[in-house]
Amino acid sequence: MLATAPGWIWDGETLPVPVEDIVDSCFGLLVRDMPDLTTAPGVPTLAPEQSLSGLLLPARGEIWVNAEEARRWPQRRRFTIGHELGHWCLHSQQGPTVYCRSTAISEGQEKRRQRPAEEDANHFAAALLMPARLVQRHYERLRRSDPDACFVRLCEHFEASGAAMGRRLRTVV
Repeated sequence: MLATAPGWIWDGETLPVPVEDIVDSCFGLLVRDMPDLTTAPGVPTLAPEQSLSGLLLPARGEIWVNAEEARRWPQRRRFTIGHELGHWCLHSQQGPTVYCRSTAISEGQEKRRQRPAEEDANHFAAALLMPARLVQRHYERLRRSDPDACFVRLCEHFEASGAAMGRRLRTVV
């Protein structure tokens, strides 16, 4: 998908990948930072301990992002937008479903198995925001020049969270 982005949106090299420009210009989706995602049409009922990072509303052509979370963690916002774009590209033809990215699992809890559609969207977002060839190139360069700061610098270059970068490094390096 990145190879088809026009050069005026992304040149294939410059970091970070401009996810919001890609979502808007290539797919015509509107990204909205919303204070309350539970007001979205079709949103599922959440348990008291659950919250949402983002929603894809295919019928409206919109991605809603949790405004408070986005303000506190801009890297997570980028991943959420990429994740919801993954639902648009991979799953939106399957019907009018609202696709969600949940933050229900807190630190210390055992990670629950995600639905395949959620795993697909996570892989899509990781590949979009952290293209394998660029991660490999920057990892090798930083590992040689500044091994102690390599991981932190990768997160900064790609504007990715440590959790997302750690998972991506395990799959591409």
